[in-house]
Amino acid sequence: TDFLKPDLMKKFFCTMLTASLFAGTLSAQNPEPLPLYPEGATESNGLSPEKVVETPQSLVGAVEADYFIFPADPKTATGQAVVICPGGGYASVAYSHEGIQVAQWFNGQGVTALVLRYRMPNGHDQIPLKDAQTALKLMRQNAQKWHVDPNQVGIMGFSAGGHLAATASTIGAFKPDFSILIFPVISFDPTFTHMGTRNNLIGQKDDESLIEYYSNEKQVTDQTPRAFIALSDDDPGVPPENSIRYYSALKQHGIPAELHIYPSGGHGWGWRDSFKYHDELLRSLSRWLTEIRK
Repeated sequence: TDFLKPDLMKKFFCTMLTASLFAGTLSAQNPEPLPLYPEGATESNGLSPEKVVETPQSLVGAVEADYFIFPADPKTATGQAVVICPGGGYASVAYSHEGIQVAQWFNGQGVTALVLRYRMPNGHDQIPLKDAQTALKLMRQNAQKWHVDPNQVGIMGFSAGGHLAATASTIGAFKPDFSILIFPVISFDPTFTHMGTRNNLIGQKDDESLIEYYSNEKQVTDQTPRAFIALSDDDPGVPPENSIRYYSALKQHGIPAELHIYPSGGHGWGWRDSFKYHDELLRSLSRWLTEIRK
């Protein structure tokens, strides 16, 4: 800066100070990721840490699970909380527009949110479910600290993350209190599943027992939590039949459910406001959250 004149020098330092403060504000808005397993996971997914790729939008090939926590403001906290499972075909986690942006919206609703960057299965099918269940336990264990009612902890998922959320809602004894499924993969039935998601979870094999086990519409019971489901009619990657089958299974068991099929939008819109029905979705979900906590 020794080549700058005094007046330009002043402008330079003012600009740098403003940029620094702005960067600090952005950093403060988004918390740092925390390890889901502080001592490290006990099992390996067989992927290499050197091949993990992280961008501001996605995390590819995660070997360790971590999370972002967004506690609700104590002054506006409703007691509700959501563990968010972004999509990515069980190969990556789209943690920005299907994670952090969603969590920030939930905070505006008085809801605590945890964005889970779960491990990729790489054919080790139990790994993502363990991560989701661990995150649900973590939310309930920190209920007082994070302004949460431990009986109002839900799970949310997009696409493959929707499959994970539905799996956590149907398999095992440790379930969420409600689920929010956005263009979810539900079934591993080859006639309407998303084969990339299926192959990444259980491997490229026709193991009928695993196909049945992870076809969530077949695992619904009277203990499955209520659900809010939203998708597009023209989804080319995950056919609407996935959500319709899950909704129908819930109704067969008397489980309250709400299904929104928007006329267009395709797949993967997440929380982007470019989705034509974005505002309509947010209004419906906000109203639903209010209704289920009465």
